Amino acid sequence: FLDELIRLEGRGDYILDSLCKHCQQNVPTIRCKDCFLPELHCPSCTVERHRHLPMHRLQRWNGTYFERITLKTLGLRIQLGHQIGDTCCNPHRAFNDDFVIIDTTGIHEVALDFCACGTMQTHVKQLLRARLFPATITDPKTAATFGVLEQYHLLSFESKASAYEFYQGLARLSDNTGINPPKDRYPTFLRIIHEWRILKLLKRFARGHCPDGVLTTEAGQCAVLCPACPQPGINLPEDWKDASSDKRWLYALFIGIDANFRLKRKFVSSDAVDPGINKGWSYFVEEKAYKAYLGDHKDRNQERSTCASHNAVNMADTKKSQGLAATGVGTVDCARHNMKLRNAVGDLQKGEKYINMDYLFFSAMRHHGVVVLNISYDIACQWSKHLWSRMSTLPSAYHLDYDSKTINFLIPKFHLPAHIEPCQIDFSFNFSRYVGRTDGEAPERGWANINPIASSTKEMGPGSRRDTLDDHFGDLNWKRCTQLGRLTARKLANAIHERSDHQRELIELEGCMQMEDISQWRDEVEAWEQDRTQPNPFKVRVAPETQATVRLELARIEATELETGNNICLHADVPPSILISSGIDLEEQQRRLSFEIAALSTHATDNQLAKVQQHINALRRKIDTWRDIQLLYMPFVSRLLASEDSLHSPAEPTPVEAIRLWLPSTVGPITQCSTQLCRFEWMLRYAQANDALKDIRNLLRLRSHLYKFKDTNIVGQAANTRARSTINKADNKVSMAAGRYEAARAALTSLAPLLNEDEAWKDVLKPLNRHRDLKSFKDMWEKETEGTRHLSWIWKTPGVSENTSVGLHDGKPRAIFDVLVIDSLLLALRIEWCKARARAMRWEEEVELLKEEQRRIVTFFEWQAHWWSSQRQRRDSESLDDPGLREGLAAYAERQSSLRRALSAHFQNLWTLPILSSTTTATGSTLTV
Repeated sequence: FLDELIRLEGRGDYILDSLCKHCQQNVPTIRCKDCFLPELHCPSCTVERHRHLPMHRLQRWNGTYFERITLKTLGLRIQLGHQIGDTCCNPHRAFNDDFVIIDTTGIHEVALDFCACGTMQTHVKQLLRARLFPATITDPKTAATFGVLEQYHLLSFESKASAYEFYQGLARLSDNTGINPPKDRYPTFLRIIHEWRILKLLKRFARGHCPDGVLTTEAGQCAVLCPACPQPGINLPEDWKDASSDKRWLYALFIGIDANFRLKRKFVSSDAVDPGINKGWSYFVEEKAYKAYLGDHKDRNQERSTCASHNAVNMADTKKSQGLAATGVGTVDCARHNMKLRNAVGDLQKGEKYINMDYLFFSAMRHHGVVVLNISYDIACQWSKHLWSRMSTLPSAYHLDYDSKTINFLIPKFHLPAHIEPCQIDFSFNFSRYVGRTDGEAPERGWANINPIASSTKEMGPGSRRDTLDDHFGDLNWKRCTQLGRLTARKLANAIHERSDHQRELIELEGCMQMEDISQWRDEVEAWEQDRTQPNPFKVRVAPETQATVRLELARIEATELETGNNICLHADVPPSILISSGIDLEEQQRRLSFEIAALSTHATDNQLAKVQQHINALRRKIDTWRDIQLLYMPFVSRLLASEDSLHSPAEPTPVEAIRLWLPSTVGPITQCSTQLCRFEWMLRYAQANDALKDIRNLLRLRSHLYKFKDTNIVGQAANTRARSTINKADNKVSMAAGRYEAARAALTSLAPLLNEDEAWKDVLKPLNRHRDLKSFKDMWEKETEGTRHLSWIWKTPGVSENTSVGLHDGKPRAIFDVLVIDSLLLALRIEWCKARARAMRWEEEVELLKEEQRRIVTFFEWQAHWWSSQRQRRDSESLDDPGLREGLAAYAERQSSLRRALSAHFQNLWTLPILSSTTTATGSTLTV
């Protein structure tokens, strides 16, 4: 290979040629780098052969090596206004005879003549008909070939290469040494590519077919529509508004709202200098009206979040904006197919403020007349509050008749775990009816495609940036259109398989239950689905016994004994229940002290060491005081202490954090400890286990939130170190809570045989696997979703979503001794049945939705094909004098119409084939829809 490459540096197979093979007269010394074969020709023949290839690069053999030479040097003149081979009787040289053409092969200086004879067209038309895009309309002296514009246009979509990088590549193709660099036409290329984007946009949406011209283009008219989404008047049945309630959901529009803070723009240029050409024709809103609305309401305060501390809400006014004209963009997308909606994109001046997102949402909704809306937003629980009152501040054209629509607010599945418990149920896609397996995260996926262009657009003026982003959004939408056939086929095959599995699992689960229970639960969940003000069946309406409630109940029992004279207390101030409760507290303090000592580094300061020593001394005094009272109720402990002391040297006392407290669960059955003390510890330990599980769940949510905040907002080594330290503290707290739970469960295991407790409690308080169970939501759901997930048991126990306003057991206060584990199991079973039913229903809905989407796609392309056919004759009334233009209008319209019919046929063919992903297994060899 290397030898062949080097061989091409010489004349190769033509080394013996002494005469030009074309004319057989002159010595062949010229070859073309861009022709298929490296043939040698004489200069005159080379000029003749390249009259239709004027941008090819030539080399001349100087007797020793090939050197670069141009066609202009050889005498080639490019004649415009005539066909190749025709002679112009009045050629007019370009300004200064110094014309530059930017092409895929480099940047070329050429000799170019315009036609000035009787048949001449304007210089601009002559260039355009030669597929050369002029830089100006007055005495143009620079042009770019259509080929290089199409190449960069597509390359910018796929690689996100900047115009500067692309232009520098062309310049180096022309001269890679810097000795004879081409003339700098980079600013010119920027202007040309900007105009090219707009012209291609207008052409693709038939604005050239419009008799009224480009200026009558309406808002959003040049946006690529989603064929699978409901488009009234296009792909919906004529009677879709009259559909029954069990079918109307199939015509719902799913939208996703989000913001992207990577698409910043610096304070570069201004709207006056760079207003842009696209005036709200595609995805960005019309800038003047948008800025006017923001200016009129800039002083509006944003209410604080009542859910988790959402940065999008609470920090909307504090986003760093120094040196930035825009901190990012807000968008409204199709939530099922990841396509930008018309007039649904706008710049953000600070953070993700309601004032911006409201305008974008209502702007997008102007173009959609559906009656069922499913709105996904990561802060929907907060944003939806007072939305309709905020709508009144917008122009009347933006108002939405929400009373005549069914509108559901939901939170994307990945973002949901960071919310509080009520939001995780009320705004869940998994538990909401008629949404299929939609996850609401479509906008997040789209950012991965557009983010790489941020490095280029942040340096642009406002108009150029909007036009560029509009162009990229349009390309992304078109790519999604072409992928819908295979995408929906694969999704439907998977949905049919999953539907079968989850329906089977539901049937198996119901086979283990009483029909009376299932009937009652079904009534409850259906009532909640119809009216969200009804009791939520997914919530645990049980507040499990906590240490605080147990202590309160024990105090009430003691008060009753004192009133009846049945209280037997050996200490004036400390009853036996308080003794056991205090002992458990001391055990927890020992555990904390152990963590504190372990956290001390070898470089701990004197202040840190002093603080720890003070904690050690205080705890030892507490244990000594408690021990004196313990001996009154448990005198046999003195023998255990004596036996323990005999094993240790007085010179090496037991560390305070390792002192055994000898609670009833640790003394063993041979000591004959009081049953009352054992029962007290049983109740307190059961409550301690519940408290520990609650702490673990809360800490895991916190850790999930901290990781997400760190990944999204933290930049720099110092900030990352601080964030990592905060996460480590959360990890330590999780470990402490896990230790507390394990200690409580170990105590219950020891006490159960002493109190003749059955094994039912172990089904609620299961062994804790720290590796598997103590995972954040992100780690837990990395490979599984609600539709396929196997959640850790700690999220299924009663108390995951407790309602503190209700009594101890589903609204029925009971004696503390009556733990009734069976009730808790039944409640957990009810929730698991509700979730299993929801999973089966979501997959059933997903199958129906995908079938309806496939029908809509076919109908949409059929409509669009007919629409394009109708465009071919729209300008016939103008009596066009140019037959070439008339034919071009008809040809383009028919080509677009044919393309839509071809897409429709291709998709329908795909849907009759077994399109399965590599991870899907399904019965049957074919799938026909």
